[in-house]
Amino acid sequence: MFSKPTKTPSKSPVQATPVAAAPAPVAPEGPKARPRVASLISDGITIEGGVTGDGELQIDGTVRGDVRVGRLTVGETGHIEGSVYAEATEVRGRVIGAVTAKQVRLYGTSYVDGDITHEQLAMETGAFFQGRSLKFQRPAAPQHAPAPQPVSHAPSAPAGDPFAAPPKPLG
Repeated sequence: MFSKPTKTPSKSPVQATPVAAAPAPVAPEGPKARPRVASLISDGITIEGGVTGDGELQIDGTVRGDVRVGRLTVGETGHIEGSVYAEATEVRGRVIGAVTAKQVRLYGTSYVDGDITHEQLAMETGAFFQGRSLKFQRPAAPQHAPAPQPVSHAPSAPAGDPFAAPPKPLG
């Protein structure tokens, strides 16, 4: 099992040659998926208007408009005045407006003034949040359509008015 290898005579001397790394496996022909690099709006940059894309964005500057991206990070110097829509959002800076994302994380340095609609929400100690926390409501599975209800043409009180008199019978 652990025997010494036997020497075999060779006709020519063996030279050490550098071995190149094995080539990466080739994907089938078609559009090649390149790794995505996060875009950056750096400190000192101000954008007047919305930012839209499906990639990752880090904002260390200021955006005055809605931000709609795949993944958003608001750095400590970042400032957004507008609504945010993303799959995942991390906030270390300021957001003045509504945030809608599946996953939201507010770090201790964050300041959010607006409603947050989410599936998961995490807040560190020291995070400022003023607004409502609204949990995503997954749409229910489609049910059979309800039977049509008869329509009454009698005048009625506005819906939800508990002090309104009941409608008078016809006839």
